[in-house]
Amino acid sequence: MSRQIRRVIVATSLTAIALLTTAASVQSEEKLNQAPEGFRLLFNGQNMDGWVGDTKGYQVEDGMLVAAKKGGGNLYTEKEYSNFVFRFEFQLQPGGNNGVGIRCEKGKNAAYHGMEIQILDDPAPQYAKLQPYQYHGSIYGVVPAKRGHLKPTGEWNTEEITANGSKITVKLNGTVIVDA
Repeated sequence: MSRQIRRVIVATSLTAIALLTTAASVQSEEKLNQAPEGFRLLFNGQNMDGWVGDTKGYQVEDGMLVAAKKGGGNLYTEKEYSNFVFRFEFQLQPGGNNGVGIRCEKGKNAAYHGMEIQILDDPAPQYAKLQPYQYHGSIYGVVPAKRGHLKPTGEWNTEEITANGSKITVKLNGTVIVDA
């Protein structure tokens, strides 16, 4: 159950406490080492600078942050952001299950003490009987996402999470799937 995230940038006026659970990878390519104006790069492609939490459960390989088979855990940005735009690319593997936690104190589980934006291989057989608010892009347990915009496993997806006050918008591959 792994997925890769290639680009991770966040607006400087805002900050996410990014929670990455279970097996995940974050990649920063050379061309991505400079964030667009008004944004900041969260992963430098070389080390865990800027991240706190379960950092020993991850390693950097070929410019990617990779969860060890028995590693993973919750990662948080070192800095906290109130309002933000969080952009990233990811690739799900069959059965992949992860999440991005926001509005959560460091050391707490975003699914219970904040909000978790679900990252999930929706078509995987083990997820066939989930509730609508448990599928990819949903604010887990609260707001269901529109379905049908996730690319098949092995293909790259682009996601953007915008948090402005109590308003949360999730855009997947250019389509708004949550606007709450």
